[in-house]
Amino acid sequence: RTEFALKEIMTSGAAEDDIPQAERKTVTDFCYLLDKSKQLFNGLRDLPQYGQKQWQSYFGRTFDVYTKLWKFQQQHRQVLDNRYGLKRWQIGEIASKIGQLYYHYYLRTSETSYLNEAFSFYSAIRQRSYYSQVNKEDRPELVVKKLRYYARFIVVCLLLNKMDVVKDLVKELSDEIEDYTHRFNTEDQVEWNLVLQEVAAFIEADPVMVLNDDNTIVITSNRLSETGAPLLEQGMIVGQLALADALIIGNCNNQVKFSELTIDMFRMLQALEREPMNLASQMNKPGMQESTEKPARRENPHKYLLYKPTFSQLYTFLAASFKELPANSVLLIYLSATGVFPSGRSDSEGPYDFGGVLTNSNRDIINGDAIHKRNQSYKEMHCLHPGDLYPFTRKPLFIIVDSSNSVAYKNFTNLFGQPLVCLLSPTAYPKALQDQSQRGSLFTLFLNNPLMAFLFVSGLSSMRRGLWEKCQDYLRKINRDIAQLLTHSRSIDQSFLQFFGDEFLRLLLTRFIFCSATMRMHKIFRETRNYPESYPQLPRDETVENPHLQKHILELASILDVRNVFLENTLDDY
Repeated sequence: RTEFALKEIMTSGAAEDDIPQAERKTVTDFCYLLDKSKQLFNGLRDLPQYGQKQWQSYFGRTFDVYTKLWKFQQQHRQVLDNRYGLKRWQIGEIASKIGQLYYHYYLRTSETSYLNEAFSFYSAIRQRSYYSQVNKEDRPELVVKKLRYYARFIVVCLLLNKMDVVKDLVKELSDEIEDYTHRFNTEDQVEWNLVLQEVAAFIEADPVMVLNDDNTIVITSNRLSETGAPLLEQGMIVGQLALADALIIGNCNNQVKFSELTIDMFRMLQALEREPMNLASQMNKPGMQESTEKPARRENPHKYLLYKPTFSQLYTFLAASFKELPANSVLLIYLSATGVFPSGRSDSEGPYDFGGVLTNSNRDIINGDAIHKRNQSYKEMHCLHPGDLYPFTRKPLFIIVDSSNSVAYKNFTNLFGQPLVCLLSPTAYPKALQDQSQRGSLFTLFLNNPLMAFLFVSGLSSMRRGLWEKCQDYLRKINRDIAQLLTHSRSIDQSFLQFFGDEFLRLLLTRFIFCSATMRMHKIFRETRNYPESYPQLPRDETVENPHLQKHILELASILDVRNVFLENTLDDY
């Protein structure tokens, strides 16, 4: 590459001898840094996706080289323009790679501040029009680089809830795709149009709009804020466990998705993150923080996002999480997947006899061969049965199952005496409730944005900002009261209390109880399968059917003028 650059310079009219030594060295150094950066960046693909420590030093080296490269091209832009022929799209490529580095660092650390850094590099590319000249060159592969940059930028904006920017980017991407397919008769036109359709559906997945007075949409964030989880009060005796790791698994065929994130996965990952801080105030560079500097607050739990994993992939990631789980920590497993029901009648009632959930849809393919007429007595290969998780109950385990066969996980056994809780979705929703399954599960929506879910089941599709904020305040009061109910209960299983010391798990548990109580009071949720369940079971009269909590739910319904949707004397109906 270096020789090629210098030969190009010679053929562009200047003899090699005419080029000052310093300028030649500048070009040589730039080519070296460029090659080194590409080599390191490509090597990122070979790093194991699981395990938290092996990759950090490699990422650090890659960041170092890209930082040098970025500063180098800024300091020597004129020489590089004249002698190397540096084009603006090449600068855009470097910035885009740095944006990707920050994004992948976020994926590996779950630290939302790195998303802000990715956003700032991607934004700079757009503001400075680095890719604007690409369309003038007769090279389709360069245009594809530009399209990919747009797709990556959109993912980062979605994760940061910058929906107004997403809408602008989608419009620009749509124009770019049209231009690309018009100029080059390519075969990937269908794929790029599918990208547009997916992101459009993703933006519209929320069933309720919150509106400003001028009818613009309010962007609501569902990450954990300072006032998010109910505070622990004096006299509340809870465990000291901390949520350290989470596996978020998605395999719902008909659900809205973008990139490799279903809407359920997207909502759950936000429920396990704090609001992003500005990275500049925290540290200088990923992996470079001095051990003496303590972050101002606890980090986010580490997450693995697994879209349609095979059983072997899932077990590998599970085992890695389990192995690296620190002392006094919790592993969370979230499953949003199609239910697999037991085939035939079984004489036994073991942990493999109730079915489970399907984590990968290519379920009839083993070693590449489709299996026909499988013997009914065999179990489904890609089904995750409750029994598959038994080995991991040797450490504190918190499981959330959102599936049409979530109840399979009710038949759990706590073999090792470690804290263990399963929160299980309803297995069916009332027919009268408009089918929203494509736009995400109602149960997961309750865990991510309980007020939006409450409005949806109450038949509301839009709301003024002032009323929304008033209801959010009231919901915080309800959460505080649920925390009191849980911690003061005399008959609750200790597992719930052992998890209750962690902010994220505390919020999930209070939202779960709010969800369950709301559905039990709702006039159209009348079958047992319409209600969430848990293992171990919660004492109903002290939690999900507590009269004090029911009164609060009716009060919230009154604020929204939807009290007629709920039963007044719920306890009398049982």
